[in-house]
Amino acid sequence: MAGVMRAILVKEFGDASVLKLVQNAVIPNIKSHEILIRVHAAGVNPVDTYIRSGTYTRSPALPYVPGGDAAGIVERVGDAVSKYKVGDRVFTAKTVTGTYAEYCVAHTDFVFPLPINISFEEGSALGAPYFTAYRALVIKGHAKPNETVLIHGASGGVGIAAVQLAKALGLRVIGTASTEQGLQAIHNQGADLVFNHKQEGYFEDIAKTSNNGEGVDLIIEMLANVNLNNDLQILKAKVGRVVVVGNRGTIDINPRLLMTKETSVHGVTLYSSSEDEFQMVNAFLQNGLKHGYIKPLLGKLYPLEEASQAHIDIMQNTGTCGRLTLTI
Repeated sequence: MAGVMRAILVKEFGDASVLKLVQNAVIPNIKSHEILIRVHAAGVNPVDTYIRSGTYTRSPALPYVPGGDAAGIVERVGDAVSKYKVGDRVFTAKTVTGTYAEYCVAHTDFVFPLPINISFEEGSALGAPYFTAYRALVIKGHAKPNETVLIHGASGGVGIAAVQLAKALGLRVIGTASTEQGLQAIHNQGADLVFNHKQEGYFEDIAKTSNNGEGVDLIIEMLANVNLNNDLQILKAKVGRVVVVGNRGTIDINPRLLMTKETSVHGVTLYSSSEDEFQMVNAFLQNGLKHGYIKPLLGKLYPLEEASQAHIDIMQNTGTCGRLTLTI
């Protein structure tokens, strides 16, 4: 008998109210290369809300348990798993079954050691935010030491991760947020300059302070449907590039802005990463966690039964700082 667990179950696509707590979800079975994890904390990502609403490019079969980021203890290992044993502390960056539950299943290639100095809540903030931020900065953005990067919307989970990683890589970091709390959080993480993106004229101010007025080398963009056309105007000629991490709609842009400066725009999604890329990012993260220059910033913590409120809060984004986390 597989046993039962508490979990959030989505039986129909819709708004946050479709997230229902059930007491008798079946604990999933594992295959030979998989691990069963007793989840202690699960991260809440914007993509979770897109999938739940049914508007995302891929939709799971109903009913399903949401979530892909978790940290916890290895409960069981498959026959072919040698890297981990029962009782190990781990975090995930991608799972087979949803993480808004007491147990989840992940393939061994996407399970990583959680250092003892990092809490489960912090561990659940490592997956999508840090792997996405590294992919955007390094793998797609080709960030180089001494370049200037604008992290547009830097106070959320991916934004904070990007600030920390960019500083560790030797970049000059400009971060934006919309509240005093967010601006202070970015500053505390090491950003060299901070700007309120609700303030009139902030784009011009960023352009003036970047590379002696020549513009920024790299932009990590969290809300392309609002900012992309303006981003293109402050890129440095020949080398400037925008990496789009987040988007919630359409926007008109003037392609001549790309042509005249010979700049570029790239899209990024974590799930396009190869297994080698996951391992490469993990190696960087493990070193950063060990030496203290990577430390997830936690935002609000929610019990599992308040998952719907977490979904509402992450989309309203009113002064969100750090990662929203479910404690289980």
